[in-house]
Amino acid sequence: MRTTAADIALEFIDRINSHDIPLLVEMITEDHLFIDAQGNQVRGRQPLERSWRACFEWFPDYSVQVDQAFANGNIAVVTGWAMGTYSVHGRLTPENRWRTPSAWQAVIRNQRIAEWRVYADNEPVWKVMRDRRFSGVSRGNPPFSPARNS
Repeated sequence: MRTTAADIALEFIDRINSHDIPLLVEMITEDHLFIDAQGNQVRGRQPLERSWRACFEWFPDYSVQVDQAFANGNIAVVTGWAMGTYSVHGRLTPENRWRTPSAWQAVIRNQRIAEWRVYADNEPVWKVMRDRRFSGVSRGNPPFSPARNS
């Protein structure tokens, strides 16, 4: 059976949704490049492991819902929704829930994810975080911020 770039990207999303960080990191190359929707970049397995750990701490129910996936050679594109709830003091409350249309582009090398690029409207996420910050709850930099991962 032939494995396409889309198949690999979908497996990666399954691992994101499982929150199993060792399995997730196993699928990325040593020189993996993550690019978020603002253009911030994180490179390498260890920094990405820390970033995913932070993401799942901030958004313990983070998940990706896939609508479509397609591939052209070693590039896959997936469209759908990203969603989660911003955790405040370990609590998940309905007012901290967000959902936003998203797309992901994966570059595959040797059956692994060499690059993962996110395209999303992050305003729903930032709004929840701003609302919490102005209500006296602040958590620092976003999970994939270079400042958090340097």
